[in-house]
Amino acid sequence: MRNCLLLFSLLLVFSCKNYWGNPYKTALAPRVVPVSNSALRLEPAFWWAGMQHRQVEIMAHRDSIADYEVRLGASQGVKLLKVEKADSPNYLFITLEISEKAPAPQRVPIVFSKSGQVFTAEFPILNRNAAPKAQGIDSRDVVYMLMPDRFANGNTANDTVAGMLEGLNRNNPDGRHGGDLQGIQEHLNYLQDLGITALWLNPELENDQKSASYHGYAVTNHYRVDKRFGTNEMYRDFVQDCHRRGLKVIRDVVLNHIGSNHYWMHDLPTKDWINQWPVYTNTSFRAPTVLDPYASEYDKKHFNDGWFDVEMPDLNQRNAHLATYLIQQAIWWIEYAGIDGFRIDTYTYSDQEFMSKWCAEVRKEYPNIGMFGEIWEQGVVVQGFFADNQPMGRARFDSNLPGVIDFQMCFAIQEAVNKGPGWQDGVAKIYYTLAQDYFYQDPYKNLVFLDNHDMSRFFTVVKEDLNKYKSGMALLLTTRGIPQVYYGTELLFTGDGRPSWGTFRKDFPGGWPGDSANKFTESGRTADEQEAFQFARTLIRYRNATPALQTGKLMQFTPMDGVYTFFRYDDTKTIMVVINTSSHDKIIDTGRYEERMKGFNHAKNVVTGETLSSLTTLSVGKNTPLILELQ
Repeated sequence: MRNCLLLFSLLLVFSCKNYWGNPYKTALAPRVVPVSNSALRLEPAFWWAGMQHRQVEIMAHRDSIADYEVRLGASQGVKLLKVEKADSPNYLFITLEISEKAPAPQRVPIVFSKSGQVFTAEFPILNRNAAPKAQGIDSRDVVYMLMPDRFANGNTANDTVAGMLEGLNRNNPDGRHGGDLQGIQEHLNYLQDLGITALWLNPELENDQKSASYHGYAVTNHYRVDKRFGTNEMYRDFVQDCHRRGLKVIRDVVLNHIGSNHYWMHDLPTKDWINQWPVYTNTSFRAPTVLDPYASEYDKKHFNDGWFDVEMPDLNQRNAHLATYLIQQAIWWIEYAGIDGFRIDTYTYSDQEFMSKWCAEVRKEYPNIGMFGEIWEQGVVVQGFFADNQPMGRARFDSNLPGVIDFQMCFAIQEAVNKGPGWQDGVAKIYYTLAQDYFYQDPYKNLVFLDNHDMSRFFTVVKEDLNKYKSGMALLLTTRGIPQVYYGTELLFTGDGRPSWGTFRKDFPGGWPGDSANKFTESGRTADEQEAFQFARTLIRYRNATPALQTGKLMQFTPMDGVYTFFRYDDTKTIMVVINTSSHDKIIDTGRYEERMKGFNHAKNVVTGETLSSLTTLSVGKNTPLILELQ
């Protein structure tokens, strides 16, 4: 007996040393002692002391777990508030309250008992991570958006993972190509050199689906990074490495739906966990029903509760337990990994009262967190309706969403460089779009872009015209808001979604062993690609060094004959931007701009470095931009 006690003591000391030595690594799964033939899942697996959210609702999943009584073993500063059953006998919702003075780290024993059968799951309460987190994303940043599966393959050993439904299939545009977190991390120098300050990764959480699982929008586990990208620990280390380099990280969060192979779909916690229909029903994709004063209940329900795709079951966030789960998992990832911002997928399709609460609760814990929602709709009115503190007034709710992904500016820029001038068309579309910025409390929090993972590549949109490409990039990097560059746009990537979306989600050449060309280096690029890269790099880096382009005021002048002129300025600098979208070279008389040009008599061309000794007239080539720092 004495020997057995000695052995037990040694094992206890070893296990405690292992846990306390690196709690973030070993606490990812709760310790269960002993358990029967069915594994116990607790989500979240641990929490922190000292949080604003001191009440944490744990979802416990195990065969017939509802048959068990629950109590807490010896702990300090932690109370069991309530235990609630679900419709399924295999779930319990256990709410703990962690007092403000609860010591950490500690393991809280959650004791399950039934007819003399007892097992204990230890729920860790940790000290908060002191590393940087929730730094926020604002108009001083330049965001680079990339798809982890398509950017770079740093670890070929995780290309195919045993037990997962889809393996490597790089020959298929819609298959998995093997990109991963390590690959991104190995190319951070490239992004830093370009001048990028924030990275937005398409969802890196597990998507264990039978096909097209590479894009990340069919989540099957909310607390696990997809093994084909890496591990939770690798993701946290990746974020920390980015922070050391001065790069922020944005998580792409999906709240509207899950993947059809999510473990919930094999055993729904409650009957109303997802929005169910007698027969499969798609969403109508008509977001105006949310604000339409004349909308029918039929249309509202079909938009909000219809499924986005047959492989993407629609979540019912009106369910209080699900709402709490989605709020907690967002907070958990910020605290665990140090995320700085959220891009919120399919924002309008979720229940809007829930979205308002989700945004408010996350911002309560992290007031500086960056947020912008995907509002892929038509018209500034519809898009602006979903922004925080909507100035035009909203009777039902306030969204608490600081910024939106500005599709209206994207559409306007694309039309400006592609379509001939008209009263409302062509470059006038930008003028009219910006003139409606009164729909936002702060339009500078909107994310501005030329293309993304769901759209034709910008260089394809402009019919591979390098001058028009430069005009688009100039508008992107000098207008108000947060500019976002989609990976490869700086290198003239092409693709229009035919025959599949994989054409505008191509692999980054040089990111895979054996690639014939390496576009991460100048020697691997064509002359046009290098010219485009250098143009983008020059403007991004100039923008990073020029507060007037980040937070300065904007003054625009009505377009004339296809020429659009605006100014960005503060107390220290004035930047003049002229975009000639016509098919003819122009000589511009600057007299009409006197109110912004008064006192300036020469200028520096921001792109070429050339000095202009006279500003009375300006020469601007056809389909080209001119960006001047007035002096």
